[in-house]
Amino acid sequence: MMRAWILPMLFVLFGSAVATASALKGEPGTAVALLLVFVLLAGVNSPLIFPRSVGALEAERRSAVDGRPVVFWRPGCTYCLRLRIRLGGDARRLHWVDIWRDPAGAAVVRAANDGNETVPTVVVAGRPYVNPGHEWVREQLSRSA
Repeated sequence: MMRAWILPMLFVLFGSAVATASALKGEPGTAVALLLVFVLLAGVNSPLIFPRSVGALEAERRSAVDGRPVVFWRPGCTYCLRLRIRLGGDARRLHWVDIWRDPAGAAVVRAANDGNETVPTVVVAGRPYVNPGHEWVREQLSRSA
């Protein structure tokens, strides 16, 4: 769990240092703007922007029932973030598995990617797809409905 928060915490700490330096120079407006940018970057790279993750076994069970894809992701992954943002509200309909929190999920991803933890890996009907486009994922989601 802690590993998922390292990058956001670094953004906040670095942003605080930069904002403090700017404030000490007598530029409070710049300091506030910089701090807001770094807090925004921390939020975007935190697990908070993603729907609640479930375990790989639970996601696979749910997917077998409703046919919706399973997305294996990890915090700090720019490709995962891009997929999440481009899916918009549809992302909440998918089953998300954080591979840093779930060893079984990490094992699924490694098995699909020759031992590498390449994410996002999307599993549809038991078949993995590595870093698919958001339109393709949305299409798979609409097929399951």
